[in-house]
Amino acid sequence: MDSKNGKQILKPLTERGFKVTALAPDLSFLLKETPAEAWLAEMKEGKIDPGEISFAQNLSDLLRIAVLYKYGGIYLDTDFIVLKKLSSLQNTIGAEIMDAKLKNWHRLNSALLIFDKGHPILFKFLEGYAHDFDGNRWGHNSPHLVTRVIKKMGPQEILDYNITILSTFAFYPVDWNKIVEFFHKPSNEAELKRKAASLVQLNMTYSLHLWNKVTSKIKIEEGSIIEQLISDHCILCQHTHSI
Repeated sequence: MDSKNGKQILKPLTERGFKVTALAPDLSFLLKETPAEAWLAEMKEGKIDPGEISFAQNLSDLLRIAVLYKYGGIYLDTDFIVLKKLSSLQNTIGAEIMDAKLKNWHRLNSALLIFDKGHPILFKFLEGYAHDFDGNRWGHNSPHLVTRVIKKMGPQEILDYNITILSTFAFYPVDWNKIVEFFHKPSNEAELKRKAASLVQLNMTYSLHLWNKVTSKIKIEEGSIIEQLISDHCILCQHTHSI
């Protein structure tokens, strides 16, 4: 994206006044004086096994934390539909799996993170990444990382760190194993009613994660929930569905 072609891709946004740019990350700069600085040096020297999982994917897990630690702000994966402004949230992470009855979370997710510059929990995430890096286990360096780190903290420490943990409904209202049906148009009256109810619920939350690993090859059908949400909330919407 940090190229002439990338600028062309972003042109429809910049022409509309959005302050958007693409930058190639400088890892050494971003990790300087962080717990991951030594990890990067050892990785370059071949002292750490990068593992079988795409190294770019594992670096993405690290970069989001490093950028937030250095600059603060909002990080989110590209497979989100943002349904409500996130500007009211601060130092926030969302739960992916919760106990519906007890309201206790079992796993957090790092696909959407909102933190202040230099927040101490981000420092802990960087420590955990460098200390426990495993390039062979999917999720170990991202959702499982933030889960491990925060699970080690007591309730009072979480309060002291000024961290807000939102329920699954906030960022991940639809689980990965149920998202596919949202791409298909209703085929009967019962499904139409479920669609209407789902849209009412979804429009009360912050975002919908599309779980791209599951849905990247699925066509968005006209009349589907996803088609409706994109039409209502996206900035540039052309030919979003396929019949």
